[in-house]
Amino acid sequence: MTFTEFFSRQFYEPYIILMIRLVVACILGGIIGYEREHMQRPAGFRTHILVCVGAALVMVTSEFIFKKYTGQANIDPARLGAQVISGIGFLGAGTIIREGFSVKGLTTAASLWAVSCVGIAAGIGFYEGAVAATVLIYVTLILLRRVENHTAERNLYKVIYVQVDNGMERVGTVSDIFGKYNAPIRSIEFIEDGDGKSTTIKLLAVFHGTKARESIQSEIMGLEGIKKVYEG
Repeated sequence: MTFTEFFSRQFYEPYIILMIRLVVACILGGIIGYEREHMQRPAGFRTHILVCVGAALVMVTSEFIFKKYTGQANIDPARLGAQVISGIGFLGAGTIIREGFSVKGLTTAASLWAVSCVGIAAGIGFYEGAVAATVLIYVTLILLRRVENHTAERNLYKVIYVQVDNGMERVGTVSDIFGKYNAPIRSIEFIEDGDGKSTTIKLLAVFHGTKARESIQSEIMGLEGIKKVYEG
């Protein structure tokens, strides 16, 4: 290779385009990853960058293969990108954690999948779509978190235990009280006490505020045959 060929535009232009696409993917993935890192999520800054840059590299490689082997073989330039979209699930699944009745990590798993799509767009040179998607993802994670937190504060899952003389006979009346205060019951479990004289009803319900929960417990205690009402 001569000195002139080395510095010719035809030689270095593809590499400049390659670096631009990878750097754009790195920046956009880092923006989303920074927000997840700030929230101390399992997949943070570096993980999102790696996913986004890796997805971009896959699309650059797909384009390279398509151009090199066009006319020699039947090449689908979207095949490798499709594998990224379906294959990112294993990484997202690793961020999902179940704690009792709550599940954490779903948002981070979704952001990993979304950032892989951003990387695919950047890797193929669709910068407009990549940037627009990054802005929307970032706005969703930052601004809409307030709405989610507000909803979570108002709608709380709680376990209520009701000790009764006969659980099967009282469950209908107890359920009616929950319905009266618009507290939907998600699950009901009957636990036989050791003495065999009473039954404990375990109810998982969604409560809209503390006052509703206190009113429900107070009203249940006023029923005949109720021995004890307490929260889990």
